[in-house]
Amino acid sequence: MKEMAKAVRLVLLDVDGVLTDGSLWIGPDGEVFKRFNVKDGMGLKRLIASGIEVIFITGRKSDAVKRRAKELGISGVYQGVEDKGALAKRLREEKGLSMSQVCAVGDDLPDLAMFKEVAISVAVADAVKEVAEEADIVLENDGGRGAIRELCDWLLRSRQ
Repeated sequence: MKEMAKAVRLVLLDVDGVLTDGSLWIGPDGEVFKRFNVKDGMGLKRLIASGIEVIFITGRKSDAVKRRAKELGISGVYQGVEDKGALAKRLREEKGLSMSQVCAVGDDLPDLAMFKEVAISVAVADAVKEVAEEADIVLENDGGRGAIRELCDWLLRSRQ
């Protein structure tokens, strides 16, 4: 798996349940709040600095996600996505990448379609059973609690 990790040039990340713990706080005016992990953020910055592109793909729409992506220097944010598999395939093709150069991280059923379009599929520790069973790798940390830092560190170590 380490050899496969060396080939990765693009990481596709679900947001809710992967970059967050899956909780949504809804304010009295309908504003949605999400909590992101700063360790995950540092890992993503290091990954991007190493030349690996990171894209957020989420089924929900949120200004918080756009803001977090901008803070981290994320190259693409796709929100309100119904078919993550079709988008993953399109992005891979547009960037001229093979499946072996793409990794995806998810936690719930909509992420399974994305897994079929990449070489390395990754589930956070608290992913639903079906996703964990389909993943090539199940991380030790839960979504929003260091899972993405764990993945970033693994990808970076594979290049040493």
